[in-house]
Amino acid sequence: MTLKEYQNLFSKTLSGKYPQTEIDTFFFYLMEAYLDFQRIDLVLRPNFELSTKVIIEFKRALEALTKEIPIQYILGETEFYGYPFIVNRHTLIPRPETEELVAWILDSVATNAKIQIMDIGTGTGCIPITLAKNLPKANLFAIDISREALKIATKNAQQHEVKIQFIEKNILEITNLPQKFDIIVSNPPYVRKLEKIEIKNNVLEHEPHIALFVEDDNPLLFYDKIADLSKEHLTKNGLLFFEINQYLGTETVEMLHKKGFKNIELRRDIFGKDRMIQCTFNEGDEKI
Repeated sequence: MTLKEYQNLFSKTLSGKYPQTEIDTFFFYLMEAYLDFQRIDLVLRPNFELSTKVIIEFKRALEALTKEIPIQYILGETEFYGYPFIVNRHTLIPRPETEELVAWILDSVATNAKIQIMDIGTGTGCIPITLAKNLPKANLFAIDISREALKIATKNAQQHEVKIQFIEKNILEITNLPQKFDIIVSNPPYVRKLEKIEIKNNVLEHEPHIALFVEDDNPLLFYDKIADLSKEHLTKNGLLFFEINQYLGTETVEMLHKKGFKNIELRRDIFGKDRMIQCTFNEGDEKI
C-alpha cells in the first residue's frame, strides 16, 4: 500500500469522529514518528510503498485513535516549549497555556539568577525542566502525589540533563515545604466536575482525573492550600505563579487578596481566557 492510499484509508476511518484538519495532523505526526517523513513528503512521495512493519504501526495507532486515545499517549511523547517530553496515561498532557505561564516566569527573572524554585503538581515535570533549561543557575524542586507521574518526570529530567529534586507528597497534607523559595509555581487540578460537559472524550476518558478535577463546592482547594504554604515559604520579593480555571479568575484573585498577597496580576491566555496569576507576599525594594 502506498503512503497516499493509506492516508485515504486513515481519513475515511476517522471521518466523523474528528475534524479533517485534526485527522490530517494525526497522520503527519505518525508519518514523522514511523517514517521520519515531513508533511511535504506526502506531496513529493505519495507513491512511497509502506512496509508491512510500518503498516502494522499505523494500524495500531489508527485503532487507538478510533477509541479517542490522545495522539500524545499513542506516540509516548509531546512537545512543550520546543522540547520533547515523555508522556503516558499517568501524566496530564502539557498544554500551550502552561507554556505561557513558563514564559511569564522566565520574563520575571534574570537568566543568571541563583534562585530556588518549587513546582507543585509537576506531572511530566515540564514546568521545572523547562525552567532549568533556561535558568542554568536555578535550583529546582517539584512535588507530585503520583509516583507513576514522578517516574515519567524523572525520565524527562534525565533526558534533558537537568537536575530536579522530585518529592512524592500530597500537597494537601503538607504542613511545610523543604525550604524558602524565590518562586513557587503550580498548575493544580482546577476543573470543576460541573464542567465535565465541556471536556472532550479524549481528555475525559484517558487523562488522569486526579490531575484535572476538583469538587464543585470547593474549587479553590489547592490554591488555598498552596497560598498558605507560600506565605510561609516565599523569600522576600518571592513570586507565586498559578495557572487557574478560566471561570474563577475573580474568585482566585479575591482569595489571594484576603490572604494578604500583593501586586496580584491576572493575565489572559492566547485564547483570551483568564488563565494565569502572579503575586507576591513578602514585598521588598528589589526584584529577584
